[in-house]
Amino acid sequence: MTRRGRIVAWTGGVLGVVLLGAVGAGAWVYQHLNGNIHGADVGSALGGDRPVNLSPGSKNILVVGSDSRAGSGDKYGKGLTTMQSDTLMVLHIAANHEWATAVSFPRDSWVRIPECDKGNGEKSAPHHFKINEAYTLGGLSGDVAKAAACSIKTVEKNTGLRIDHFVSVDFQGFKGMVNALGGIEICPKQAIHDKKAHLDLEAGCQTIKDEKALGYVRTRYSVGDGSDLGRIGRQQEFMKALGKKAQEQLTSPGSLYDFLDSATKSLTTDTDLDSINALTGLATTVKDIPSDRLTFLTIPTYPREADVPTDKANVVWQYPQAGELFGDLAHDREVGAEGKKKFAEAAKNPITARSVRVRVLNGTAKTGLAGVGAQKLRQLGFTVVFTDNGATTDKTAITYPPGLKDQAEVLAARLPGVKATESAQAAPGAVTLTVGPDLSDIES
Repeated sequence: MTRRGRIVAWTGGVLGVVLLGAVGAGAWVYQHLNGNIHGADVGSALGGDRPVNLSPGSKNILVVGSDSRAGSGDKYGKGLTTMQSDTLMVLHIAANHEWATAVSFPRDSWVRIPECDKGNGEKSAPHHFKINEAYTLGGLSGDVAKAAACSIKTVEKNTGLRIDHFVSVDFQGFKGMVNALGGIEICPKQAIHDKKAHLDLEAGCQTIKDEKALGYVRTRYSVGDGSDLGRIGRQQEFMKALGKKAQEQLTSPGSLYDFLDSATKSLTTDTDLDSINALTGLATTVKDIPSDRLTFLTIPTYPREADVPTDKANVVWQYPQAGELFGDLAHDREVGAEGKKKFAEAAKNPITARSVRVRVLNGTAKTGLAGVGAQKLRQLGFTVVFTDNGATTDKTAITYPPGLKDQAEVLAARLPGVKATESAQAAPGAVTLTVGPDLSDIES
């Protein structure tokens, strides 16, 4: 595949498509395409409580696949009045432009949703829920900027990554891109019949477009194990195929224009990216990255049912592996094939919250905080083995004996801002949480 083709395949036709347009579009076409891109003033809605940029020069781009209900897209959710996010990923472009990593987040990820502006004069209270709720919650008034801001705040809160840019791609633009290419070939090993995705496909290789293409990338319960992880894999493969076909076949002005027109109409970005020039500039920063240094991965997870038996619908990010991933990206350290392999191996034997034994101590003069903290931890799935009063502390802290570092990091990952420290004096066989006056940071 050519250098340009690698870029198109990697970005799934969102950023790389601009490179094709820069080559083939005349001045009036350029102006039309430029006017198609929607800009959203996301920055003004984010506030000041954000992660520090630990690697100046690198870029973290939040990409959302938006479940638009406009036009024929409403057949996938007719009657819904809220904004929906169907796909969520972060593209990290290294400061030296020599490697990049794309991390997908299952939309069933059970995470902390921070306080968000709902656009109707109200703010939501911090709580736990599926990660894709953030886009809906922020977009209750129909404002894409607020929907994006809530998603960015949620990703930043749970990963510690500073998000630099935002790109949203909607259903109808995706369908238009596929149609401009004459469809994309897929080769399902088994027939797919999914009423929810309005999809009926026989087994074997076939070219799909229009509603079948939308249905294929959305289908979930009727394929494989029915998980969101499986769907993410199919989406990634489909978008790679779309990018490859675009690079090979968009040679005529007519097909190129149709493809670019659909692509740019589908885009909403932050105001720093809302032009062909800005997107082209971003895309050219990765033009020399070889294919073996473009890493696609899905954040490691396990079923939340392992912690909360009544929850059979959601997944929990797996720690300490997820924390290591976020730390590497925050410090601009490459996560390549070896890192991806490590995550896959770790997924076979995750450390669940339920397997972590926790002692909870009250480090304040206020009575009952150990019990309150224990209750909140049990709601998160942890096994609380002891509660009592402890030494006074100004801030909630975690200590652990030698040998329980991973378990302590699993607990710390659920408590924003709380650090875990090894201590030879820590009680054996358990992780100790000493509750300080900042208990409210432990969200149930």
